[in-house]
Amino acid sequence: MRIALGVEYDGGDYNGWQSQPDVPNVQDTLQIALSGVAGAGIAVLAAGRTDTGVHALEQVVHFDTDVDRPLSAWVRGTNALLPKDISVLWAHPVPDEFHARFSAQARSYQYVLINRPSRSAVHQGKVGWFHMPLDLAAMREAAQYLLGEHDFSAFRAAQCQANTPVKNLSRLDICQQGETVIFELTANAFLHHMVRNILGCLIYVGKGKHPPIWLQEVLEGRERKFAAPTFAPDGLYLRHITYDAKWGLPQGTMSPCK
Repeated sequence: MRIALGVEYDGGDYNGWQSQPDVPNVQDTLQIALSGVAGAGIAVLAAGRTDTGVHALEQVVHFDTDVDRPLSAWVRGTNALLPKDISVLWAHPVPDEFHARFSAQARSYQYVLINRPSRSAVHQGKVGWFHMPLDLAAMREAAQYLLGEHDFSAFRAAQCQANTPVKNLSRLDICQQGETVIFELTANAFLHHMVRNILGCLIYVGKGKHPPIWLQEVLEGRERKFAAPTFAPDGLYLRHITYDAKWGLPQGTMSPCK
């Protein structure tokens, strides 16, 4: 039997999603809790990895098991064994041909940025921060140069293991709610640090260091050295994974920019 789960987590105390020896990570923590419910070892595969300090509003994973448990046990039972910064949102049976990663059609990320002179104390670790005023119109203009299918090598971390730097960025929206600026990005897949590297460049445009067309020049240059520094992970959230409706999975979180 194959089960898909929606998982929410605060990545602040974890060295990312991926299983690693001797360091706290979300995958191992979830697998231990699921194994406790099953009474047998459970290994999960995820739609995508998140880095150290990055959060998830809805990561999607799947696992195979011969153990018969009600779906409620995979949710409430697992949550009873998880630390408070990880929570299973839902469980859904899926056919064996479903794969959390390879069946995914798109991934959506959200970056929450506090834009004011002083950093946030209440939301520390959950939001990014930039102290200078940002020109949203300029950032929105710059964002348009990145939409569509491109070689995103300029926004790729040196340690990225993706087979190709060519990705299709279908959405890059920027909205503001008071002192909070929210960036929404959707693509078929993302490179390592791609979202945070794009954010760094947009901030450069927003503060007036470069004109919007500079982002097109960075993109076409295809070299990381031409782009801005990688922005902080604190405000980055894996928001939603898109799948074909045939799998019957829950729809996930709503975008704040709509």
